Amino acid sequence: MSAILHTSLTHDLRLQDESTLKHAFAVPEVAVDSRGLLQGRNEVLIRHGNETYRLRHTRNDKLILTK
Repeated sequence: MSAILHTSLTHDLRLQDESTLKHAFAVPEVAVDSRGLLQGRNEVLIRHGNETYRLRHTRNDKLILTK
């Protein structure tokens, strides 16, 4: 096996191992109910860092997030 091929395979295997480890120890996602965010309103402002976003609940029961 050539040195280049061996290095490439070793690198690919290492990346696969790191990816597997990240998934194995990943923190589960947190689900937040939209009713809890909106609290009966049609829209709410969300601050993220220095930016403000608007989360709107539409008549068609969709959520729209805009900057």
